[in-house]
Amino acid sequence: MASSLYFEQLLAAYQTLWLNRSFLSQTELTSEQKLTEAMLKDLRDEMTHPRVRKTPYVKYHIAVRRIIESNLDQSDKVNLITMYTNLLEECI
Repeated sequence: MASSLYFEQLLAAYQTLWLNRSFLSQTELTSEQKLTEAMLKDLRDEMTHPRVRKTPYVKYHIAVRRIIESNLDQSDKVNLITMYTNLLEECI
């Protein structure tokens, strides 16, 4: 099981890639829960009108591409992509 510091670092990395994203500000949620909810919201394209939503596969591809092209540390890139991959499997 990963530590809370691990998820705090991943959440911070995620936030650098999606600057205008709103994140759950509930203090009782852990960094892992906030990051998971943000990624699932992204994969489900919940911030887009239902008629123009993209599939989770398309959203996954866009997210992975954005992560790869970022200036994040390689370990953060791998960890974010791994988390997106695991959530995609749950999402479909």
